[in-house]
Amino acid sequence: MSLSTRVILSLFAGLAVGIVISAADVAVLERLAQVVEPVGTLWLNALRMTVIPLVVALLITGAATASETASTGKLASRSLMLFIVFMAAAATLSALLVPTALAWFPVDADAANALRAGASEAAVPQMPRLRDFINGIIPTNPFAAAADGEMLPLVVFALAFGFAASRIAVTRREPLLGFFQAVVDTMFVLVHWILVVAPIGVFVLALGVGLRGGVGAAGALAHYLVLLCSLATLVTVLLYPVAVFAAGIGLRRFARAVAPAQVVAFSTQSSLASLPAMIERSQGFLRIPTRITGIVLPLAVSLFRVTSPPMNLAIVIFVAHVYGVPLGATQIVAGIAVAVLTNFAVVGLPGQITFFTTTVPISMAMGVPVELLPVLMAVEVIPDIIRTVGNVTADMTVTAIMARSQGELGSGEPGGGEPPRTEG
Repeated sequence: MSLSTRVILSLFAGLAVGIVISAADVAVLERLAQVVEPVGTLWLNALRMTVIPLVVALLITGAATASETASTGKLASRSLMLFIVFMAAAATLSALLVPTALAWFPVDADAANALRAGASEAAVPQMPRLRDFINGIIPTNPFAAAADGEMLPLVVFALAFGFAASRIAVTRREPLLGFFQAVVDTMFVLVHWILVVAPIGVFVLALGVGLRGGVGAAGALAHYLVLLCSLATLVTVLLYPVAVFAAGIGLRRFARAVAPAQVVAFSTQSSLASLPAMIERSQGFLRIPTRITGIVLPLAVSLFRVTSPPMNLAIVIFVAHVYGVPLGATQIVAGIAVAVLTNFAVVGLPGQITFFTTTVPISMAMGVPVELLPVLMAVEVIPDIIRTVGNVTADMTVTAIMARSQGELGSGEPGGGEPPRTEG
């Protein structure tokens, strides 16, 4: 049984046990549940402990790698720029639509209270004024920023450090990046240890949610799933007209080209596993030459996940909605920036790791409590399926756009048995 399956079963079991204990109104059982609740808080704190060192090390190594990749050729650098444009646009769309959707279809007040009451006590931080926020984007002391959990200035510093590291002599760069890669590898081991006991931590946290929130908490989780799945589906659907107008591909042709890769993505929840199907359909059906698919698609699988910034931002906006945290333009802009920038550092990591590594920095940047995130992580396996389908759709979309920009996109559908074109 996979970790995702065990975690989601632990969530449902914890909710059910908590609801039963609450309904039974047995004082001994309630006291017993309250005694074990600190275990969930300890597990949450252990996860939060890994976020800042892991994110900083990932951003430094990722920025250095991306800088080296972009310097190898115009196609790679243009692809990277296109990735950023797509992710920023998707995150902006989420920032516009999700608050509107929650305003039109808010979480039931009782359900929100139930979900909030079931989580650990959470203090809502005060966001600085706009002037102070702008002044704080560049940290005067990155170590103080890390200690205070000021995520956006820390991200800016880590990216600048990584790009600068790619410009120093190789003999000095390699040991420096090797150190940060060792930090990443060490943190992965630590995170793995923490995730091994994730079913226990999630069970205890869900127990508290069920105990205090009852059935209403389950209703709030259902609202969350509908919101996330709807957003992922919308982002995926919007990629079709983008392919039609930006790449000049007929709608039917693009849909037929991307369908096999989407099937693999749906069944495996892995963009990497879908790469062979993407290459085969891009070359054999869209007639894109190997010298483009061989660069853009592997680069996209390594650095590009179009659904992650909008969905991670939506998660934080949902939590803010549940806690009644008002989000102004400053918080939204900070959330979009952190959502896009941190996404480059975590592509290709397991979903349980990326969930916290991406959502916690956004929450910290926007001043939103993180106590609900472990419970939401437990049901992430459901929207993650649509996430992956959207990601492979975007990978093939940007590949087709890059091929058209190079004048290398074949016209018409291939005939039966016709070999893919390999040269421009």
